[in-house]
Amino acid sequence: MDIKFINRATKELVTERPPREDILRFLYGNPVGEALVLPIAKQKFISDWYGKKMDSPSSVSRIEPFVRSLNIDMSESEKQIDEFTSFNDFFYRKLKPGARKIEEGLVSPGDGKILVFKKVSEVNSFFVKGEKFTLGEFLEDEKLAEEYQDAAMVILRLAPNDYHRYHFPYQGIPSACHEIGKDYYSVSPISLEKKFTKVFTKNKREICRLKTAGKGDMLIIPVGATMVGSLNSTFTPESPIEKGEEMGYFAFGGSTIVLLFDANSFELDSDLVENTQNQFETAVRMGEKIASE
Repeated sequence: MDIKFINRATKELVTERPPREDILRFLYGNPVGEALVLPIAKQKFISDWYGKKMDSPSSVSRIEPFVRSLNIDMSESEKQIDEFTSFNDFFYRKLKPGARKIEEGLVSPGDGKILVFKKVSEVNSFFVKGEKFTLGEFLEDEKLAEEYQDAAMVILRLAPNDYHRYHFPYQGIPSACHEIGKDYYSVSPISLEKKFTKVFTKNKREICRLKTAGKGDMLIIPVGATMVGSLNSTFTPESPIEKGEEMGYFAFGGSTIVLLFDANSFELDSDLVENTQNQFETAVRMGEKIASE
């Protein structure tokens, strides 16, 4: 499966192939894999077990080949390859101060590929075939879903080669995170194509309500995935934060961050809207503007 996305800076269409495509095809496209192996692969203990392996000192030997094969720019990292104590220490590495510019408006909470929807209901026309996605299932709270039924929705997908710390997209006062879900489906485009609704209504996720001045309350929802052993918040709840401040990090694996916000408070950037409508993700970096005030 070729993944096609838009390079926002050049507007070029880029093609890449997902890592471990053969395994993902077996789990999400083969009846035997789906019936016998996927029910085990999505369990928490599998991700916990692999996470511990990636925390071991011996895992440092995986770093250099990983960096080389995925062409990761280490000039942005605070530490260099020989300074990390484990693969996970590398994976959720911090960047040098100033490595990301925090732009005006609402900004991307992380590096990755983004999809934007002016209204939550538009998601079903993009991804879902058969089983319908509902906000009530995603939030596990019908009252909260009713509050955000007309909200704009942003989905940021992080691949294994991306910077895996996530940041606040706007200034405000964040609540403590409320944890829901328990499974760990992959967030690869292969699994999203086949299991979008299950990924977003079953995977472990955390809901943080960000109270803003004059822009309403925004929901920031990090979503775990296969081989992501934990979601790790690094902020202080109920204390004011500035746009671009670190919110947390994912351990090993790809993952996703979802934003829900008042569509009348922010106007999504037209290029992101157009690319999404054309069925393409757009590559963005943390701090890059995704909507105007």
